[in-house]
Order: sequence, then C-alpha cells, then structure tokens
Amino acid sequence: MWLPWARCQDGESSGPDQDREKRWAELFDQLDLNKDGRIDIRELRTGLARTRFGPDPGIERAGDTNQDGVLDFEEFTQYLRAHEKQLKLMFRSLDRNNDGKIDVAEIQHCLRSIGVNISLEDATRILLSMDKDGTMTIDWNEWRDYFLFNPITNMEEVARYWKRSMMLDIGEQLTVPDEFTEEEKKSGYVWRQLMAGALAGSVSRTGTAPLDRIKVFRQVHGSTDFKGNVLNSFQYMLKEGGLQSMWRGNGINVLKIAPETAIKFTAYEQIKSMMRGGSETRSLRVHERFVAGSLAGAMAQTAIYPMEVLKTRLTLRKTGQYSGIADCAKQILQREGVAAFYKGYVPNLLSIVPYAGIDLAVYETLKFAWLNRNIGLADPGVMVLVGCGAVSSTCGQLASYPLALIRTRMQAQASVKGAPKLSMLALLRNIVTKEGIAGLYRGISPNLLKVVPAVSVSYVAYEYTRIMLGVDIEGRREGKGKG
Repeated sequence: MWLPWARCQDGESSGPDQDREKRWAELFDQLDLNKDGRIDIRELRTGLARTRFGPDPGIERAGDTNQDGVLDFEEFTQYLRAHEKQLKLMFRSLDRNNDGKIDVAEIQHCLRSIGVNISLEDATRILLSMDKDGTMTIDWNEWRDYFLFNPITNMEEVARYWKRSMMLDIGEQLTVPDEFTEEEKKSGYVWRQLMAGALAGSVSRTGTAPLDRIKVFRQVHGSTDFKGNVLNSFQYMLKEGGLQSMWRGNGINVLKIAPETAIKFTAYEQIKSMMRGGSETRSLRVHERFVAGSLAGAMAQTAIYPMEVLKTRLTLRKTGQYSGIADCAKQILQREGVAAFYKGYVPNLLSIVPYAGIDLAVYETLKFAWLNRNIGLADPGVMVLVGCGAVSSTCGQLASYPLALIRTRMQAQASVKGAPKLSMLALLRNIVTKEGIAGLYRGISPNLLKVVPAVSVSYVAYEYTRIMLGVDIEGRREGKGKG
C-alpha cells in the first residue's frame, strides 16, 4: 500500500513545504483510527501494519517529545521533518560516488567500515528488500520510504536493523549465536542481548514445562506405564503428585540456561577467530558458521551436562524422592559415582550436529525463499521469522529425536527400577526390537506441541525483556542520543 506522502519526489527542502505538509496530514488522518487528533501506540502499530512499512513503534518513542504516550499532529510532523534530514545525511554518506543511488558495493563498504562483515550475496538481499523499481540500486525516495518510520540516527543503527535476528529458545538446543560487531561487544550490548534471550528462555521453558515433563516420561516409560495418549499422561502425573508436579525439573532446566549461553557464545567467538586466521575482517560462510556453532554447542554441553542428568532425574522423580537439586546430586554421587553425571553424553553430543545443521539450513532456506518471493518488500516481519523458527526447529528435532530419546533413557537408567544398564548401541537395538522404529520417536507429540507456544512465548518475553534491559529492536539503548 502506497501512502499519500510517497508521491513527494524529494523532501530535501529545508523550509516548510505545503504539499508535503498536506500529505503528512493525510497520513496522520489514516493512522488516527479513532479520529481524536492523537495517535497512540496501538493505533500506530495497527495503522503501520496495514502499510508496506510494517509495524515499528520507534516513531512513538522518538517523536513523543512531551512524553504523554501519544503523538499529536505537531509532534508527528516535527518527527518526520527532522528524521528526513537525518536520512538524507545518511544517504549521502552511503552514496560514495555521488550518483544519487546506492549500489551493492556501497552497502558492503559501509557495513564493513563499522565492523559488520557481509558477503556480496547478503548485500544483494539487503538491496532487493529496498529496491522498489527493480533497478538494482536504491534511490533517495526508496531509502526515505524504507526508513521514515524507523528512528535510526546513524549508519551503525542501520546495520543493526538490517542484520537483526531473534534468539528464541524452545527448551531444546540453543540456537547458533548471532553475529555482533566489535562496538556491540565493547559497549556491553552483547551481554544485555544474551541476558534478554536467557530470561525469555526461562519464561518460555516454565510456560511449557508440563509438556516437557510428559515428553520425558513417555521417552523413558513409554512402552510400559504410558501406552495411552498425552491426556492419559497428564492424568497419571496429576494423580501422582498434583498440579505442582507438572513443573518438576523445571528449576534446573532454567538454571542451566545462563551458563550454557555464556559458554556457547564465548566458545563461538574463539572458534570463529581461529577459523579466520590472520584475516579478522573475513566473513564466515554458512557452513563455517554451522561448524563453529556445533563445536561451541558441544563445548557448552560438555560443561553443563551434569545439569542435564539432574534435570532428567528431577523430572522423573516420585513424590518425596528428592528434597531438591542438591539432594538429588548427593544421592546420585553416593550411589552411582561421578560417571553417572555423564550418562548419555555420547548420543547427546551426536545429536547436536543434525539438530544444529538442519535447524540452521531450514531456517535460512525459508527466510531467503520468503525474501526472494517478496522482492521489494521490507525484511520478514515477526510472524514470518517466528514461523521460520518453528518449522526449522521442528525439522531439527525430527532428525535428532532418536538420539535425544536414547540419551534420556541412559540418563534415567538408575532411576528406573529393574532396568538393565545398556550401552547406546545396545539400547538402540533393544528399542527397535521391542517397540519398532516408532519407539525411537516415543514422546515426540508433546515435544512438537510445545514448539509454537514456546517460540511465541519466548518472542514476547524477549521483546519485553529487551525493553527492561534498555535494548530496543535496533539494538540501541533507550533514549540514546537524547541527551
């Protein structure tokens, strides 16, 4: 949908422009849904969602000069007038050959100059998301139209907007860490971002803990106690321990997020540095990112794996079996020794590669397929990215689930009365012989059921947490540049 002001050809004049003011008035009227002469955040989101811009609440924060939570016409036009000037300065700084257009090489040069290494292919995708007339260049009108409702103030913020991604946690493997600039690392933005992801993951895991506990029970006891469906499993656990029992094991599952995130990110950065060798400016290709992410994941899992074993034992515990995490660890150590804390380690390590590889490959494929089918539109919106994340995660789970099931059974062996202590291969043969191939996917239904709510809850919690920590959608401190 093209808005009235988009017919304005340049917007470069510094004085009042009656035609431009008239078009802004028409735009304000479109966004003012209840016609009260003011635009609140709900109207802004709803109105922009109907346009080609997509929803972005940034104008509400940047334009609301009197901090009353709404925009009147004067604030609205004042923001647009000032922001166009900023956009014009950024456009000129990007246009190195002064031909009035931005090409792929200029996008690459700009991002590399601020520490964001980008391939020609990725730079082309950025250009295509803004190129409305198919000329393979971005003129002033296209640049202005794209960023007018996004309160960016410098090229570093443009770069962050272009490369933004969501770190969603669905309670399984953590995603491959995002790419960050040196400035982001020095400013502390990276750790605020990682903390936001960890806190969002805590909310997401807590919200879907009952489904996770059912999954673990069906993985371990599927062929004996739980022959029925998911509902029967719910009823069994409610009868045994009451409603609160549905969250058994969730405490340790939440506690392990922080160390796993920190170790994985630190290892990922070190591995990337080793892969680049002497060329710190070289961009890693997709397969190199996959290898780095898998190795970082393996290191993180090795460090926190005892917590994984504790999580499984606490999830499966009967009422009164353990008084808490420390008591569980103490009993395992006394009865089974230190080695018990690494039961199932090998299948767990093996499951990282198919999960991370397929998850990353499917996510990238779906996202770029959307971009290629929607040339000229803005970056994928929230629902597209959440959808891509849910589908890619599901595909990753399907590929790695048999190994995850074997891992869980090995972790739980000592807690299942009379269960033989089998090796990974012996356990695999035993499952296939007694339960068939379907036995390797026992418990997958509650696992798949939790993907969409987990991703959705994680996204909402992530956005609110980033606001609480002072990091907005472009990765900037709230209020930066206002003082």
